[in-house]
Amino acid sequence: MNILFRTAETYLQQAASRYPVVTVTGPRQSGKTTLCRKVFAEKQYVSLENLDTRQYAIDDPRGFLAALPDGAILDEIQQAPALLSYIQTIVDVDGRYGLFILTGSQQFEVSHSISQSLAGRTALFKLLPFSLEELGAYQNDLSTDQLLLTGFYPRIWKEHLEPSQALAAYLETYVERDIRRLINIKDLNLFQRFLILCAGRTGQLLNFSHLAADTGVSHQTARNWLSLLEASYIVFRLPPYSVNIGKRLIKSPKLYFYDVGLAAHLLGLENTLHVSRDPLRGNLFENMVVMEALKYRFHRGKRANLHFYRDSNGNEVDLLISSGPDLYPIEVKSGMTINKDYFKGLDSFAGQFPLPHGRGLVYGGDETQLRSETSIYPARQVFELLTILEKKSGGEAP
Repeated sequence: MNILFRTAETYLQQAASRYPVVTVTGPRQSGKTTLCRKVFAEKQYVSLENLDTRQYAIDDPRGFLAALPDGAILDEIQQAPALLSYIQTIVDVDGRYGLFILTGSQQFEVSHSISQSLAGRTALFKLLPFSLEELGAYQNDLSTDQLLLTGFYPRIWKEHLEPSQALAAYLETYVERDIRRLINIKDLNLFQRFLILCAGRTGQLLNFSHLAADTGVSHQTARNWLSLLEASYIVFRLPPYSVNIGKRLIKSPKLYFYDVGLAAHLLGLENTLHVSRDPLRGNLFENMVVMEALKYRFHRGKRANLHFYRDSNGNEVDLLISSGPDLYPIEVKSGMTINKDYFKGLDSFAGQFPLPHGRGLVYGGDETQLRSETSIYPARQVFELLTILEKKSGGEAP
């Protein structure tokens, strides 16, 4: 399998013509190295995962960088974060754009170092696994349940790996390499239980007290562990929309996984029959759609502009996209047949907020319908809905 084009390619090239440094972060095996080596093929590639190379960079950063007069792709920059201060000095003197391309797999660690050393000097991209847009016709041959089971990590698709085995290996490697490097977890079995319980809360409001109690750890430990999962691009917290409208709004975020296949694996799902029968299938479907909206933003070099809406009366909209002062609500339903109940949350929201660009419904069926008030799209074509919205709100067309 060969994915010929990733959305971020165009935007990375543009960024490299405007900034001396381009930084790409994202989960392990999301395709960062492959993307950067393709887009910046003329650049020397240096992996800081290599022990000898890393030690050279740490022991003699000036000598290490002096050997790269035309810059380079520096892979996994979090392995030698002290390099960033030296890179700052170089790019300030050199003046060339696109001199260094940096990648990193731990967003808090990398982002903090970047903000300290390269503020204003780097464009920052977050690369997530494949999107449905990038998979194109490849994903049309699979059922929705198969997509939820497989997830979107590039290696699984490119090498035609069996998802359950590949995701089990991914988790094992992740725990061994990243978690132990970032924090001393004495009981890995307890941490793995925490991971599984997080998967069981996919698409649900996050309650730390309940999560901690069910795991058997303290409230603070649960918070620390979740922050660690966020830092390593495993889980994502979708914030609630908050505005003073005289109604009590829910303040807790909702929990999602950056890759829906990983969530399905943690739930113990091994085949499509398991997925179709699982009580959390709708949550997994919602997870996939929310991540598609996030990928749409991140792969174009933009920040997340996503929320959800829920008030104390139970009125809810699954996904809320903000563009300046404008709001665009999207309801997500895994069913294949549209019925009037799908519009209840949207109708309630429309009664409280102006919607200059309309509203959307993403569902598990195959037909696109453009009704007077609501644009209805299959999940596989959610990027088309987001593209139309981008144009309506005055953003750049992809």
